[in-house]
This record gives sequence, structure tokens and C-alpha cells, in this order.
Amino acid sequence: MKVLYFHQHFSTPKGSTGIRSYEMAMRLIKHGHSVTMVCGSYGGGETGLTGQFIKGRREGSVDGIDIIEFDLAYSNKDGFVKRAGTFLKFALKSIGIALTHKYDVVFATTTPLTAGIPGVFARWLRFKPFVFEVRDLWPELPKEMGVIKNPLVLTAMSILEWCSYRSAHRCIGLSPGIVEGIKKRGVKASKIELVPNGCDLNIFASELSAWRPKGVAEGELMAIFTGTHGMANGLDAALDAAVELKKRGRLDIKLVLVGQGKLKEQLQQRANGEQLDNVIFHPPVNKAKLAELMKGADIGMQLLANVPAFYFGTSPNKFFDYISAGLPVLNNYPGWLASMIKQHNCGYSVEPENPQAFADALEHAADNKNLLPEMGKKAQMLAKQEFNRHNLADKWVTWVTGAVK
Repeated sequence: MKVLYFHQHFSTPKGSTGIRSYEMAMRLIKHGHSVTMVCGSYGGGETGLTGQFIKGRREGSVDGIDIIEFDLAYSNKDGFVKRAGTFLKFALKSIGIALTHKYDVVFATTTPLTAGIPGVFARWLRFKPFVFEVRDLWPELPKEMGVIKNPLVLTAMSILEWCSYRSAHRCIGLSPGIVEGIKKRGVKASKIELVPNGCDLNIFASELSAWRPKGVAEGELMAIFTGTHGMANGLDAALDAAVELKKRGRLDIKLVLVGQGKLKEQLQQRANGEQLDNVIFHPPVNKAKLAELMKGADIGMQLLANVPAFYFGTSPNKFFDYISAGLPVLNNYPGWLASMIKQHNCGYSVEPENPQAFADALEHAADNKNLLPEMGKKAQMLAKQEFNRHNLADKWVTWVTGAVK
């Protein structure tokens, strides 16, 4: 079976961003299907193609995946207008692929929401089976965050969301809240499947060589955050906790923030201004280097801004990386992940916007390091039993290819 796969932010493991689409494409190939991946150029991502762009695109095969990459650079640092323009350009170029390429089923994954547009055209103009994967609820999330306030833009996004969900023969939600959000738009439960992000257990193997960034000594508690430094991530919460820890004289606890994003420079300026030498900023690293960093860490920080839509409506890569690596997790918002952490006793969950509670959890971890390995084992057990990427990928493949009658 030929699968046409649209993911604007696609990356192989050589990049420093999520690789869900790479893993799913590889699983399709393992099951005997062929995949054409259509993507853009994403900051932090690596498609594996190195040739020159010709007329705005380049093509090639990477690990058996046929890739069509448009010369559309995107970065989280870009302003709203520039990002919106890049999203629309990708959607328009993708429509051309959807209307001319040979394939059996078309699959599209967010973000952005506009990724579903070529699928809508394929469904109604070529009568192709269309499967739509939803990673975040739009426009609900940007509306609650206050990122998008223009009522016309919000209305347009709501219409596009409805059209994408209702045009798809099948939908996939990455969290329980996303599944419920799709249902609320009138999609039957029988057309929706929950397939959360999974754990890449092979990458986070036990024989890795551990390392720590400059400024973090052996014996100090190293708490890491690995991900985008943007509005949604609410990383000021980490800096607030660092302020509290410094007041308490806990210089043996270091918070390491790994990644890039629109607010990174602002966060660095704040840390410098408040002399938070217990916060270490590090550039993004690829999956292999990240696995080695996690091997040297004591605890992973799962942080998000205090937005109720996040509580059940996200499936963050970093959480699954942490538990894959056998790291206890410190989570700072309620919801389905917080419940799992408590249920499996594999970390700490604190209420949002409470730097004292955040600092208390880190202090407890530093003062009871002997408890962390057992928490880490329980985290990794959770990863193996419920979120093994191979098992989830098989479920995903069955659901996607099953749309073809």
C-alpha cells in the first residue's frame, strides 16, 4: 500500500526534535508499505536530504522513506504573521502533491492545523481515504493562551478544524483530551483512535555514556528540561523555582534547560539579571546525545504553562523520553500525566504557579537521592508496559491502513 504522509515539521533521529513521524513511517515500511513524506524545513529538524532545492523543493530517499521537502524554513522564533504565511504556503504546495501523486491513503498530522488541508482536497476531489492525526487542539489552545485574539482568525481556524475532522475517514488523537475534543466536533467515537506518543526504548539504552553540561558537578542534583522554549512551555516556572532554591541556599541543585525557542533569549536575560547561576542553558542536541545527557541526569522536568486545555489535551514528547530513559519526572500541572506519575510513583507532581512546591520537590529529590533509582525503574516500567513505541506504532499502522477498504 502507498501512503502519502504530510508532516510539515518532519525529522529523522539526527535532528533535535520529535521523531514520531519517522518512527511511524519506518513501521509502515516494516509492514510492507511504501511511504512518501511531504515536509518543510524545520529549525532543529533534519530530513536527511542534502541536495540543492530546485524550484523550491528537493527529493530523495532516507532510510527507505521517499521524502519531498519544500524550501520553507520554519522556526519557533518567527513572528505570528511569518509562521502563518509559512503554514499556508506549505498547505498550498501540498495540495498540488495530493492532487497529482499516486497513493492509496493520505495521512496528515498537526501541528499546524493547516496540515489537514491537502487531506481535505484529496478526500473530496480524488475520493481518497484520509486519516487526520491531531497533536494539539486548535484553535482551543492558542485561544486559551491568548496567542490569537482576532475573532476572524479564530473563526477561520474553527471552520478549518471542523472541515478537517469531518472530512477525515478516521482520526487519531494523541491524548484523552484530544480524543474528547474531536468528539465534540461531531465525529463518531468509532472513527477516532487514541495513539499517544510512545517511548523509544532502543535509543535510551543502558550502555550509554553519561555526560553533564559545564556548570553541573558530579554529586549535584541535575534536573533537566528538553524541549521548546516557547510560550506554551511556561519555563518561567523553572526560573521561579530557581529563585526560591537560591533563597534557601540550595546551590547543589541545578536546572538544565536544553533546546531553543522564541523565549530562550528572554529567559536567559532574566536568569542573568537575577544571577540565577543554578540555571544552565544548553543548545538543542540530537536524540543520541540527548539520551547520553539523560543518562547523566537525576530527574526530568515536564513543564507547561498553566492553561487548562493542556491538562488533558497534550502528549508531550519529553515526558515519554524521560520515562524511556528511566528518569523520575517532575510535573507542574494537573491532568492525565500527573495522575500517571502519582499512580505509578515515578516522580513528583506539583500544582501550577507554585514555586515553593516546585522547590520543595527538588529539595526532596536532592535530599533523598537513594529513592530516585527506584522511581526511575517504575518510570521505565511504565514506558515498557504502556507506551512502547513499537506496539503503539503497530496499532497506528493498523488504524491508518484500515481506512482503505
